[in-house]
Amino acid sequence: MIYRSLNKYLRERFGQKVYKIAINGGFTCPNRDGTLGEKGCIFCSGYGSGDFTEDSGLSITEQIERGKERVKSKMPKKNTIKQCGNRNEQRIDLHENHEGKYIAYFQAFTNTYAPVERLRSLFTEAIQHPDIVALSIGTRPDCLPEEVLNLLEELNQIKPVWVELGLQTIHEKSAEYIRRGYELKVYDEAVKNLRDRNIEVITHVILGLPGESREEMLETVDYVGKSGVQGIKLQLLHVIRGTDLEKDYNAGKFECMTMDEYIKLIHDALDLLPDDMVIHRLTGDGAKKTLVAPLWSADKKKVLNALNKMINSVGNNE
Repeated sequence: MIYRSLNKYLRERFGQKVYKIAINGGFTCPNRDGTLGEKGCIFCSGYGSGDFTEDSGLSITEQIERGKERVKSKMPKKNTIKQCGNRNEQRIDLHENHEGKYIAYFQAFTNTYAPVERLRSLFTEAIQHPDIVALSIGTRPDCLPEEVLNLLEELNQIKPVWVELGLQTIHEKSAEYIRRGYELKVYDEAVKNLRDRNIEVITHVILGLPGESREEMLETVDYVGKSGVQGIKLQLLHVIRGTDLEKDYNAGKFECMTMDEYIKLIHDALDLLPDDMVIHRLTGDGAKKTLVAPLWSADKKKVLNALNKMINSVGNNE
């Protein structure tokens, strides 16, 4: 098994550890503003998957600076040498202002669903920040009109621009159930349009959607692996409080996967993907205060340890 992790890829590309800062651009979604619907996707929280973003009332620059403070504690501290008489005393400076590099991740709701001049203003402010090395923009495949594609191509000449597409599944019955609101061919067209402009694409897939068999989940992963995208996010289905998905779960209409089932599924999913594809996520973690199920997923350390053990046990050449 060859597993190309995001962390390793970022180190190779940028020469150091790179952190993501989740940004809220104050967008909405055609699945919420009445264009396609008003309830959003069946699994989507009231934050539009932006539960960990900064305050949308802040400027982009202010959000970046706050995000930097949030991740500062994760950075390795630098050793400093202090001369003390005839000997050197080594200590760790906990207050040093370490240099870091960041990706501005426009995460909440649909981040290309706005007039192009507004998008230009927000994205340009982010990309011009000296500590930002790339933009990652989460959106829907049906929200990429020509003028937006042209803007993304223009920005991609300044710093790398990645577009994250919420596909979730290739199966129409599931797409209808989750209220996705577009056909599979729309995803295919979006990928083509982005790749024609040399923009890297990351596809989101949800594993464990109600009614999908293990084989159907793997069919989605295989399809994404062959669709020409550069990265994939494999997301465990989370049941979040206040969603319509929670109502179906409480009504006993479906069960969530066990951790063992999920680990085995990830093993088989990784085997289907191209060796050079970047795996941006293997599971995902929702906000604990709103997580209804599966509760085992709240123990992120335990889940990641189990995933790493599985990967290492079968060999990892990356």
